[in-house]
Amino acid sequence: MKRQIGLFIICMGVLLAQAQTTSTIRRLEKQRSELHKQISESESLLLSTKKDVKSQLDNLALLTGQISERQKYIWQIENDVRTIQLEINRLTIELKQLEKDLADKKEKYAQSLRYMYRNKSVQEKLMFIFSADNLNQMYRRMRYVREYAEYQHLQGIQLQHKQKQIGLQRKTLLASQKAKEDLLKQGEAEKLKLQNQEKERKTLLASLQKKQRSIQQELNKKRRSADKLNAQIDRLIEQEIAEARKKAADKKRNAATAKKGASEGKTEIYKTDADNRLLSGSFEKNKGILPVPITGPYVIVGHYGQYQVSGLKNVRLDNKGIDIKGKEGANARAIFDGEVSAIFQYNGLNNVLVRHGSYISVYCNLSSVRVKKGSPVRTRDILGEIYTDQEGNAVLHFQLRKETAKLNPEQWLNK
Repeated sequence: MKRQIGLFIICMGVLLAQAQTTSTIRRLEKQRSELHKQISESESLLLSTKKDVKSQLDNLALLTGQISERQKYIWQIENDVRTIQLEINRLTIELKQLEKDLADKKEKYAQSLRYMYRNKSVQEKLMFIFSADNLNQMYRRMRYVREYAEYQHLQGIQLQHKQKQIGLQRKTLLASQKAKEDLLKQGEAEKLKLQNQEKERKTLLASLQKKQRSIQQELNKKRRSADKLNAQIDRLIEQEIAEARKKAADKKRNAATAKKGASEGKTEIYKTDADNRLLSGSFEKNKGILPVPITGPYVIVGHYGQYQVSGLKNVRLDNKGIDIKGKEGANARAIFDGEVSAIFQYNGLNNVLVRHGSYISVYCNLSSVRVKKGSPVRTRDILGEIYTDQEGNAVLHFQLRKETAKLNPEQWLNK
């Protein structure tokens, strides 16, 4: 019985290990599939054919974003290859051990068969039993004969199970090796595409390097526009914080003068504060997995903070958020549950602020909006359509704040 239990445990261990290998490969495939889908979709965002500085700068930003995505995908492939190779190494070691165990069991089984062959007749077994000196010895000999027969039977079963384990292990090993080979081919194809994109970027940079003065003029124009937009956003956020502080002061005065068994209004104030704290906590717990605030294929063409544009001399950008390019007709969507706290216009376009407790998400460059100030929104609710210019650029400028503090949205989004 103990032998059977041990055999069952060994079989379950092998099956669980194989299931874990399959699960690992499937998990890696799912991650790559999501990345590959994003790359394929982003490739549908085509470069402009115009040669003016603005169009070329936009093309450079798009191409740089696409290259970054493809590099990320290649890194993922290389990491998956390393993971699968470690799994192959483990499976190979286990397979060798299984084959060694099988050879040992075959030898033991052969020995038992040879012994049984030499003592195969029933008459010989009976003589062995009845030649005992006393009843106690006879009983022990009968038990020995029975247990040896059972042992031989179990040896045969173990042999069959071990052969089955080896067959499954070889199958899993071959599947892992094939997955690795497929990945290596895929990686080479992606590297070739990356090389072509980098050549295209170099050509574009060579053209732009001859237009340094025009580049600075275009960037200064964008910077002035961005400064004015950010000033309005800052003013609205500071105004909202001031209103929140006034409400808190009013609540404190009411609490000091109110009797026990507070009025309905006071209860509602406390409820609102509790809801805001809860919403802030929920928002923080979703850091890194918030949905991208745009529908359809997209590429991040402008990153957060100050950074030098690679390949262009003295071209430095300063972004208070990120810029996300989508397809014509793309919509801005809420990244989390909240309430629309402000809607304002700048340069004829709409901009929406959504409060999520202490956090505020900002969606700029909308041609139309579907929400109103005070409207509650849920995660992924459509806020409005992103403006598309004459060259087909639909770029959402997105910011994230914790009250007045500016945050890097890329650290919060599930890109």
